[in-house]
Amino acid sequence: MDQLDDILNQDIDPTETREWIDSLDAVIHHDGTERAHFLLEKMVDTTRRSGGHLPFNPTTEYVNTIPPSQEAKSPGDAAMEWRIRSLIRWNAMAMVVRANRKPGELGGHIASFASSATLYDVGFNHFWRAPSADHPGDLVLHQGHSSPGVYARSFLEGRLAEDQLDLFRMEVVGKGRALSSYPHPWLMPDYWQVPTVSMGLGPIQAIYQAQFFKYLENRGLVPKSDRKIWCFLGDGECDEPESLGAISLAGREGLDNLIFVINCNLQRLDGPVRGNGKIIQELEGVFRGGGWNAIKLAWGSYWDPLLARDDKGVLRKLMMETVDGEYQACKAFGGAYTREHFFGKYPETREMVANLSDDDIWRLNRGGHDPHKVYAAYHAASNTKGMPTVILAKTVKGYGMGLGSGESQNPTHQQKKLDDESVRHFRDRFQIPIADDKLHDEVPYYHPGMDSPEVQYMLERRRALGGFLPQRRRKAEAKLKAPELAAFEQITKGTGEREISTTMALVRGINLLLRDKQLGERIVPIVADEARTFGMEGMFRQIGIYAPFGQKYKPQDSDQLLYYREDQKGQVLQQGISEAGGMASWMAAATSYSVSNQAMLPFFIYYSMFGFQRIGDLCWAAGDMRARGFLVGGTAGRTTLNGEGLQHEDGHSHLLAGAIPNVKAYDPTFSYEVAVILQDGVRSMLQEQEDHYYYITVMNENYSHPDLPKGSEEGIIKGMYLFQDGGKPKKGEPRVQLLGSGTILREVIAAAELLEKDFGVKSDIWSCPSFVELRRDGFDAERWNRLHPEAEQRVPYVTSLLDGRSGPAIAATDYVREFADQIRAFMPDGMRYTVLGTDGYGRSDTRAHLRDFFEVDRYWIAHAALAALAKDGKVNAKDVSRAIKEYKLDPERPNPLGQ
Repeated sequence: MDQLDDILNQDIDPTETREWIDSLDAVIHHDGTERAHFLLEKMVDTTRRSGGHLPFNPTTEYVNTIPPSQEAKSPGDAAMEWRIRSLIRWNAMAMVVRANRKPGELGGHIASFASSATLYDVGFNHFWRAPSADHPGDLVLHQGHSSPGVYARSFLEGRLAEDQLDLFRMEVVGKGRALSSYPHPWLMPDYWQVPTVSMGLGPIQAIYQAQFFKYLENRGLVPKSDRKIWCFLGDGECDEPESLGAISLAGREGLDNLIFVINCNLQRLDGPVRGNGKIIQELEGVFRGGGWNAIKLAWGSYWDPLLARDDKGVLRKLMMETVDGEYQACKAFGGAYTREHFFGKYPETREMVANLSDDDIWRLNRGGHDPHKVYAAYHAASNTKGMPTVILAKTVKGYGMGLGSGESQNPTHQQKKLDDESVRHFRDRFQIPIADDKLHDEVPYYHPGMDSPEVQYMLERRRALGGFLPQRRRKAEAKLKAPELAAFEQITKGTGEREISTTMALVRGINLLLRDKQLGERIVPIVADEARTFGMEGMFRQIGIYAPFGQKYKPQDSDQLLYYREDQKGQVLQQGISEAGGMASWMAAATSYSVSNQAMLPFFIYYSMFGFQRIGDLCWAAGDMRARGFLVGGTAGRTTLNGEGLQHEDGHSHLLAGAIPNVKAYDPTFSYEVAVILQDGVRSMLQEQEDHYYYITVMNENYSHPDLPKGSEEGIIKGMYLFQDGGKPKKGEPRVQLLGSGTILREVIAAAELLEKDFGVKSDIWSCPSFVELRRDGFDAERWNRLHPEAEQRVPYVTSLLDGRSGPAIAATDYVREFADQIRAFMPDGMRYTVLGTDGYGRSDTRAHLRDFFEVDRYWIAHAALAALAKDGKVNAKDVSRAIKEYKLDPERPNPLGQ
């Protein structure tokens, strides 16, 4: 390819080349660039049809995409906006420096916002609209490390008080007034909308938020508008798979409501992003290849005269040759260095700057620091139709901090302290009216007063754009009513001899909700290309698969009842083979109540092993942003998904779910449990608008289901209820308490039958749909009791149910032992507790063989019960040995954990 490029770049007839270029210039002048582009495409097509191999070059030369002649002019007061931007820079810096002059090493970041202040300032002043009666509002996803700058703006606007700035990163003592380190809706529920600092999560969320905006519009749930999603991210952040992993979706669906602003300060956390390359060129190629409009914003206005004099293209050639590591050094070492090591490479470029001083060369600005260039780029992005836009803005990390304090230096990301001399330099550079004697002990904030021209200008701009940002809506305006449990009768009634799985029960429950006149249109089924696995193919015909451009083909199975139907108004979001995409899509729907004032109820159904383990960071972010909806882990458990093997069989998702404070996790066994959990979730999340989400595991194992036991609803939600009472025990009669959840509860029930038949031991059987909820209740009671020693002591729910029951307790689930072991602390005094679980790697085999291997089938459960009874002196050791022999248990087999 290099040899071919060399041949193509050789000009064998410069005169002819000049004639072609003159002809093209004439077309551009007379008919515009679009006509010129059309002609070029036709010539390329003709060349290829003649057998010529033309390599595709996805990048353009290393200059601004928008030439000066085509730049939209900002209507703002440039001098005033510079003044405001300087005040924001100062207060953002002061906030971090003050925090780190206190004891405790609070941390914080100065350099990221220093590099992006202009990018934010232009958006706040001219582009980002708040929700109002006239507009639904834009959604801005801020780069997490830039949060001090956003707080500093809100301080000048009068939204945040000075004492709150001093509570930056002090959320414990702040008691609700503090400022979180990064954008966290959980901690600032009226301010931040989307958590973004876990790198890569902002970009993927922005893409699926943009898709969901279109989804709401195409389904007629909200009016069409010019609403935009603006996502800020760093060039180093683009190394995260989530940052770029879904950009093809945005290009494919033409999401022209989406704008990425990538702050290309050329530095990651430790050093250059692409020291030996050019990150802007790399990203341009990636995004253009993905169907995006790419706008390069490399150079500021001070470069325009030099580029205008670059008749031979030598400066452009030099810009293209220079790698990012060299560009970083030029800003780190100043004007004289840049003259020698950049411009000095060619006589022509050295001559270009001969009349410029070293200071003049130092002031040659990058595009991301020029508000005029930024405005032009934002204007072009906002008016782009039919495709998303990425703006690649070149900046300097630590801009304004000074050469001795981190500006454009490798360690600058970690810079959180400035000495007095650096603070004075910062003050002088941005002309902050604070005297020297005020800088000795601390770095004071500066507010010019609410009546000052600066603040009045800021407030006028925000009034024109609908109000303040960031802002977050806590609840949707619509009042919704959850259906009563009776509406789920189809799955609360037993199935008789008919066998179904809990997956089928859940899908039936979703279908019942889809038929609800008030809620049906708010249900959002989401799958990652596994709808048929979960028995959801009926929804294809019933409510359709969302496709923004409709179905342009006749599906292969069109002659079938349940054919594959795509529709612009389709309700199912089929996100392809991407759990991260499905989760980000779910998060967009699950926060629609806040972002779009439209309460929706999404169900994301996936292999449970590919949920909290694979996309755990997104699951955690969903909790932070107060998402509401159902995550459904299908084909759950380590022994239920027979035949699939190690990487598919889940034995620990409930432990991961339980680590997120506002996730309510359930492992139901029977269809009526599914119904009760569904109804409670709809009531909680849609009717009461409570800030948590539900995780339900469902299985693909078919069996018959009994009727809803009378009075069990409360216990199902709390996590435990008596499924079967063993009857009043006779004096001296051995008794055990058997606990289980999910598919293994049926093994528990079978074990109870074995114990009674073979050993005369009766059992009380407990269904435990949520060991997670039981654990939380127990530790909440324990904490309250410790803090209220003289008050009447609370009894954990588990304790209250088992207290007074005789015998040891044995729990068995399809998950690792830690799952059921969570409630050990709440066993009644003296009650022995044995836990069986599926510790170890999964593997392929039949369900029966797997349950025997992991020692959670009926025989192992019965044996564990007898062993516990023997330790309590209720049976003798010979009974335990007899069980081992009769049930063909191998006492010498290796522990499954290590196999």
